[in-house]
Amino acid sequence: MELPTPETSVPETSVPENVKERLAASYDAIAASYNAWTAQHSGLRLHYVEKLLQLLPPLPSVNDSSPSSCSGSGGSGGGNPTAASDSAPVPMTHLVELGCGAGFPVTQALLEFPDTPAGRGRRVHVTANDLSATQVALGREGVLPRAGSHDQIEWVAGDMMHLSFAAGSLDAVVALYSLIHLPREEQVVLLERVARWLKPGGLVLANFSVEDTPGEVMDRWLGEEKGWMYWSGFGVDKTLEVVTRKAGLEVVLSEVSKNEDGVDAEFLWVIARAPESLDL
Repeated sequence: MELPTPETSVPETSVPENVKERLAASYDAIAASYNAWTAQHSGLRLHYVEKLLQLLPPLPSVNDSSPSSCSGSGGSGGGNPTAASDSAPVPMTHLVELGCGAGFPVTQALLEFPDTPAGRGRRVHVTANDLSATQVALGREGVLPRAGSHDQIEWVAGDMMHLSFAAGSLDAVVALYSLIHLPREEQVVLLERVARWLKPGGLVLANFSVEDTPGEVMDRWLGEEKGWMYWSGFGVDKTLEVVTRKAGLEVVLSEVSKNEDGVDAEFLWVIARAPESLDL
């Protein structure tokens, strides 16, 4: 996803009426073309996902149960997460993706984390959320846990603002090209919630607008007749202030990218860590 350019977008001083419903309808309508576009422009996001996963704290010594979401579930998994071996059970790593689309490439990469050197010995439970019911349906069909694994995935369609997880229950949250669809005030609230959901030392990866953008609307994103879009953002300095002062997270990485796989689009990429000691 890319932010609109001044030539193709219209500034909005107020949040459009029914913005979430309109965004969901747009992503339902353009799912095929958006997914094809994403498949060709995924290198940078996978680069940062790899960084995030490499920074995860070491495995805890005790297994815990899956966090529960208030928005319903569509889980599928490879088995009982508490019976992974004949010896001590392997602790579950709980990952949440906000704005998962149809699951490629990021959801798939999260499920494949145990196959990487950094993820060896882990099992993962991925909660994949998207505003578009069409995208979530495509994800359920196309993204599955590894054969024979005890990894699990739960698909949740709907507004990320309706999600709820237990405090201190998540190892990491990934939100790429998704928080920018929220009105700015909701971005603050969501980041504060993420900070509460994360375990001590847990991580969040997200990207944001580099411009102070109260709101931008584009009627035909990706050239699609039904590609109505809305974005907003605080700009670099204010976003980092929200992450640190409002949400109480420690910024581990903040970088501005100007290009993703040949597309000129600037974003602020942030990896932030929850305090090691949380007042829950």
